[in-house]
Amino acid sequence: MTARTERALRMTVLAGEDQHWHHRPLYAEIVHRAHAARLAGASVFRGIEGFGASALVHTSRLLSVGDDLPVAVVVVDREERIRAFLPQLDDLLDRCLVTLDACEVLRPADAPGEAE
Repeated sequence: MTARTERALRMTVLAGEDQHWHHRPLYAEIVHRAHAARLAGASVFRGIEGFGASALVHTSRLLSVGDDLPVAVVVVDREERIRAFLPQLDDLLDRCLVTLDACEVLRPADAPGEAE
């Protein structure tokens, strides 16, 4: 079985664990929207330390700020699908940082279809 590569776009949304959108964690809202848009998949990663616009370092080592750890929501799909999804995040962009990176997806040669 030989793997083949496909071009894709990786969207990473960086936010704080305590950020919310209408009583739902912001990261959960992003995952929900990505799922509703039928993107290939989304994963949320919890950081152990980080800082953002506030310049306040959040870390799991300090009890006082350990509740608002950084989170990253990562979504990989075909570029046109990610770019079509971006307008659905417009109302969230003032609460997080979104980065886009070109990447390649490895697929087994006998796998059906492209990145969905």
